[in-house]
Amino acid sequence: MRAGRVIPAGSSRPSRLDPLALPVQFRASDATADDRVRLVALHRERVVLRRSVAGMRMAVSLPVSNYLGVVLRMIAPAPDSEGTVTIMLEHRDAALAVPLFTAPDSADAIAEWQLWGRVLGLPLLVADADGTLHDPFPSLGALRIERPQGRRRRSSALKRRRPRILTRRQPAHLPPAPPVHRDEREIIARS
Repeated sequence: MRAGRVIPAGSSRPSRLDPLALPVQFRASDATADDRVRLVALHRERVVLRRSVAGMRMAVSLPVSNYLGVVLRMIAPAPDSEGTVTIMLEHRDAALAVPLFTAPDSADAIAEWQLWGRVLGLPLLVADADGTLHDPFPSLGALRIERPQGRRRRSSALKRRRPRILTRRQPAHLPPAPPVHRDEREIIARS
């Protein structure tokens, strides 16, 4: 998607905003707005929401740091509709939440979710069925805790048995009995 392009609301195809092409403007549904549509301008540091309520036009500008994080929501299928996967920029006030990605299946949802979190610098969160948000990865503050991984080496038969530096060195070949020079005069060059 190109920067500044406006996406129509109510599109039946999965909507995808490109996080690497910010700033971007798009339309999102808003149940409290006059036309049930609001215009969202998303930048790396700021979100601007424009809508009209009871004939009064308003614009709300918020820094991205005010948002809780990038949330992955799984919406269960209803009898009249299919289930969807949605990625939202979540705020404490639900009216300020911004949809970033919606798809009928979760094929690309995890990659999109992680990319949005990395681009915006916000934590990744998962919404439970009851709406509570939690961090899916164990962490200490902003530091994510994971199992330590071994050093990556090129594939070879010896990679698990020998350190890599030893695979590059050639061992020295010494003669069985090195020559010993005894009772010889030492020649020293002096100028």
